[in-house]
Amino acid sequence: MARGAQAARLGPPPRRSGLPHARLLLHLPAMRDEMVDGSGRIRPHWRRLIGAVGGLGKPALEERARRLERAAEEDGAASMLPGGKDGPGWRCDPIPLPLTMAEFAGLEAGLAQRARMLEALLADLYGPQRLLREGLIPPALVYGNPAFLRPWRHPLNPPRRPLLHLYAAELIRCPDGVWRLVSDRTGLCSGLGVVQENRRLLAQAMPEALAAVKPRSLSTFFDLWQDSLQRLSHGSGAPALALLTPGHRSPHWFEHVVLSRELGAALVEPGDLTVRGGALFIKTLAGLQPVDVLVSRQEAEALDPLEFPDADAASGVPGLLDAARHGRLTLVNAPGAALAESPGLLAFSDALCGALLDEAPLLEVLPTRWSPEAPAAPPADRRWLIRPAVDGAAPGMLAEAAGWRDLPALPGGWALTDWPAPSAAPCFSGQALTPMPILLRLFAVHAGAGWQALPGGLARVLEPSAPLAGRLPGGGLVKDVWVLAEEEAMILGPAPQALPPLPIRRSAGALPSRVADNLFWLGRYVERLDRAARLIRATLARLRRGVLLPRENAEVAALARCLAEAGLIPPEAVPGGAATSMLAEAISRAARPAGPVGQLQGRIADLTGLVRDRLTADMYATFTQQLRAARRAAEEAGPGLDELSRAMVANLRFASGVAGVAAENMVRGGAWLFLELGRRLERAQAVLSEIGRVLDVPPPRIEAGLRLVLELCDSVITYRSRYLSVLQPAPVLDLVLADPANPRGLCFQLAAMGAALAEVAGDPQDPLAAEAASLRAEAEGMIGELLAARDQAEAAAALPPRLAAMAEALARLSDAITRRYFALLPPQRALTLDSEGAEPAEVHPA
Repeated sequence: MARGAQAARLGPPPRRSGLPHARLLLHLPAMRDEMVDGSGRIRPHWRRLIGAVGGLGKPALEERARRLERAAEEDGAASMLPGGKDGPGWRCDPIPLPLTMAEFAGLEAGLAQRARMLEALLADLYGPQRLLREGLIPPALVYGNPAFLRPWRHPLNPPRRPLLHLYAAELIRCPDGVWRLVSDRTGLCSGLGVVQENRRLLAQAMPEALAAVKPRSLSTFFDLWQDSLQRLSHGSGAPALALLTPGHRSPHWFEHVVLSRELGAALVEPGDLTVRGGALFIKTLAGLQPVDVLVSRQEAEALDPLEFPDADAASGVPGLLDAARHGRLTLVNAPGAALAESPGLLAFSDALCGALLDEAPLLEVLPTRWSPEAPAAPPADRRWLIRPAVDGAAPGMLAEAAGWRDLPALPGGWALTDWPAPSAAPCFSGQALTPMPILLRLFAVHAGAGWQALPGGLARVLEPSAPLAGRLPGGGLVKDVWVLAEEEAMILGPAPQALPPLPIRRSAGALPSRVADNLFWLGRYVERLDRAARLIRATLARLRRGVLLPRENAEVAALARCLAEAGLIPPEAVPGGAATSMLAEAISRAARPAGPVGQLQGRIADLTGLVRDRLTADMYATFTQQLRAARRAAEEAGPGLDELSRAMVANLRFASGVAGVAAENMVRGGAWLFLELGRRLERAQAVLSEIGRVLDVPPPRIEAGLRLVLELCDSVITYRSRYLSVLQPAPVLDLVLADPANPRGLCFQLAAMGAALAEVAGDPQDPLAAEAASLRAEAEGMIGELLAARDQAEAAAALPPRLAAMAEALARLSDAITRRYFALLPPQRALTLDSEGAEPAEVHPA
């Protein structure tokens, strides 16, 4: 890999090749290998790409690189939210890696043969073990391998094939120009979601390059994969696919979301699944839904706590392997498939290919030695990649021969791979194109009759801290791989399947309880943020006036009590008189990113990540981009109250944007219903709390409280249009408590909650919906009492205790929703003794 300081020798460019625009490369080190041939000229298949990139010029390319980073941060694999995951994530280089169709065809043939060989290897090792008996594989590489799952082996009843459905291979191009295998990935085969996301981002940031090169589409591969998964189903009806993820804390969570969408599979966590009668089901609000094919993105040792006692019971599904073993479920890839990732097996590749396939290998493997003991030092003029022979997840290390003397003896020994200088490809460093070594990961899927390779891949840039082998890391610099399309090339798609007609389904309960819980609380936290912003803005609007009138002091005190009840300021910050300096300081702390408002933003960000697979692209963009805007507004706000008040507007716009996009973009099914339930319940509690606090004043001062009630419920304009400037308790409270047409009023929230609860339960007479209707009737009755009262001010001042009781009833209703739909517990029952001391009678609360 040349890294000299001399300029790249481009030679006299052809007039029509686009190379006159390659002036961007004139001050680069000479890059041989991938882009430049041995004579210093750009390889033919790079010319269209370099012409498009060079035609942009350096400033434009810098802007495109920034655009790519922004797109990845805002809605891509590297998206970072307030309170989101740590770590840099994946970074996509704006310069892809092109491969010719002929070169890819050779790699595809080698991948297919290698996958067939590894699948036959797994079938033997989990079945008759002929290879061990004949001495073709050392027993230490099998029985000493933690990936060898003994519960999965049955010599008389071997596991159903194919054991290997998805395969990935990591390769480097050696100095002689040949791609050689570094490692096999037969377990989780991570990276496909990153490949798909890279292509999407580059299509947005580099459309000129995409139009000039015209790489082969990736969609056909995912269509084939989905079709092959459906054909693995054993049921007579429509195939039911699910993708098992460890959860949002996995570094590959984003990939799991992408793959579930591409494959049309339900994204599930272990807690969402249960085994009943030897079959696997998803636990939903509407009951159990069967699963025919499960794409596992979880380590095999954590799948079933009954088979692996050391596994965490919460991370697995009891009985899962038994369901797969008896044919009621197909697991992809099969448990124990990671056994074929062992680096030590590379030393026996050629012999295994001949013994299992009776073929010569098409894909060369980097020269590898297996050392059962601590290895002796080989010739000192070579570099070697050293890996534990039975640990395919280990990243390995590069060392010279002199550094091997301290290597300990390991069970299974060591694998020593002769490591050449990898080829380099140009990467945009922000100032220029710099040659960087790359490691290529390609993928193939078993498509029924044979293996099909993804016409693309993941080129991982080997930065100084990047691992050379082993499990795919959670981030780093990568390049999209473009396979050049040819006009005469055939595109193979999935063959049509004869499937029975699907029954029409409109159930609102076809949703895992975990997802419903997260959506419910997402709606609640959005409303809490909206309430916090409204209260802070209303308080700051008065504090900015300087000297306050007595009526304004009373309003500030009422608002401060609401802020304290909402947990935004400490109780001691509530002013007892005209002094408001402590209140202003407390609000300033609360509105900053480290305060309660920032904590609410963080909780919303966390929950957004948890339900990302349930949000459309527009919804996710609304959540993330507007939430970041609100966060930046608070960070950039100065010490002045005016700037802090303007920062609160960004939170209000976020909450309004969420409500609007949910109303227009979400089907009125289970996801929307629980998001709506959370929003309506939280807003109803806020209305009751704020009205109760504001009305808790002597009757002669009730008018100032009524003005504040209209402001907090955003109903000033509506009241003026109805009643002009006359303020009376009954009309004001009718608008904010009993008017079913006011979206900021209490009855509107209760009516929406009742409708949602009845829809989820599938019963108009549902007890929880009846409770919401009872509260609505109570609110409407209060207005009738006010109208009949001699003194409406006195009657209104007596309402706070009743409003507090209604808020407590809403809290009990929230607990009942949690027990029924999220914790999946039966209703609470109270036991009482009758007056005669007879047996206790059950009392069912409403």
